[in-house]
Amino acid sequence: MDVILPEWQGAAPTVGALSTTRAGGVSVGAYGDGAGGPGLNLGGHVGDDREHVERNRVLLRSLLPSDPVWLSQVHGAEVVDAAKVDGVPEADASFTNQPDVVCAVLTADCLPVLLCDVSGKVVAAAHGGWRGLAAGILQNTVRRMREAGATELMAWLGPAIGPEQFEVGAEVREAYTAKDARAATAFQRREGGKFLADIYALARLALKASGVERISGGGFCTVAEQDRFYSYRRDRVTGRMATLIWIPGEA
Repeated sequence: MDVILPEWQGAAPTVGALSTTRAGGVSVGAYGDGAGGPGLNLGGHVGDDREHVERNRVLLRSLLPSDPVWLSQVHGAEVVDAAKVDGVPEADASFTNQPDVVCAVLTADCLPVLLCDVSGKVVAAAHGGWRGLAAGILQNTVRRMREAGATELMAWLGPAIGPEQFEVGAEVREAYTAKDARAATAFQRREGGKFLADIYALARLALKASGVERISGGGFCTVAEQDRFYSYRRDRVTGRMATLIWIPGEA
């Protein structure tokens, strides 16, 4: 199984974290590895064979201390305590200060963001689509983490659509610049009233506005790297990757 391990800025925190790619599972066709082989689709809502998804989740579970707390992601700004949920809550981020509780988000172009206290006492995973970022999903996540005892926070930006591929309309730019004029720097004008948006830059602005300065990651492009990542914008029918974080319990 091909996974990405976050490289945190500064000293590595004592947390477990990873992001999956499309390689290493049992899904086939549009949900495969992009080269004719099986893929690790973890999304149960995208048309893949349910048995394949469950087998892929079993493979992922072998790397984790417990089953992930999956979310029903709606491109909003709701944040839940992963240790206190029942079922699959409608939210776009979760946090925990409890050991062996696994926070998780699913993506295939949207931005997954992992956050943790430098002491490793509070962690979170957030799903940053452009709507959720504009609505304040990262600010809300930081606030909930601080309420749970976090002090100095660091963040890692996982695989998402790159700034050379994310074409949006003027309404997307306006959704950000109406709240913060500095967001204009994350948009490059194109012909026909369109813009190229840098979702990584937008996330960094939101995090820094919330006092998070230690930010790493952000060098991926799910659209361009077809052999490694699922991409909804590129393929429409496709799988989902998972980005996960947890506080390791005592051995």
